[in-house]
Amino acid sequence: MRIVIAEDDPLLREGLALLLRAEALDVVATAGTPGEALDAIDGHGPDVAIFDVRMPPTHTDEGIVAAVEARRRRPGLAVLVLSAYVEQSFATELLTGGVSGLGYLLKERVGRVEEFLDALRRVADGGTAIDPEVVAQLFTRSHQDTRLDRLSPREREVLALMAEGLGNTAIAERLVVTEGAVHKHIRNIFAKLDLAPTDRVDRRVAAVLRYLEDPRRPA
Repeated sequence: MRIVIAEDDPLLREGLALLLRAEALDVVATAGTPGEALDAIDGHGPDVAIFDVRMPPTHTDEGIVAAVEARRRRPGLAVLVLSAYVEQSFATELLTGGVSGLGYLLKERVGRVEEFLDALRRVADGGTAIDPEVVAQLFTRSHQDTRLDRLSPREREVLALMAEGLGNTAIAERLVVTEGAVHKHIRNIFAKLDLAPTDRVDRRVAAVLRYLEDPRRPA
């Protein structure tokens, strides 16, 4: 796994690099600005890019903008975004470009090394890893979508775990139920969210995006 790290805090940047190299992962470059990060991605062709959300010069959304640009330049590039806070519109901006190979974690998760490495590997394998705290906060804020009100408490649990990036087997293990029960809950979720089968839309992705949708975001 070849990795580029984009983080303006030099202590965190080097700490991440040391952590990943200790796990025998190949950190091919580190960058302190979005421009340096994009240059490193163009030059090294990594499998995964780790981006801080708030980077120079304004420390607002430069990291997200660079992450979106990196995925545009290199389709299939896995991106793991780190943020000190839940950045609601930033999360949905990334997700609307497709959830494959995408992670969004709070920085505090890095200290839980096994969880962080598991999320990184999941993203590198083309999966999704959304921080449970991000999911919880975004779900609370997305309550204006009345279709979500149709879901039972258990169906909301299942959808929350889907939003974290867990597959059906992992959801079943987390909730201590059978995979058949999980399949049934997901079918119900699709029905209650008015997600009919279609060749053009992945209903699982559509359900997660609806779940993470920011109702206050301008159209």
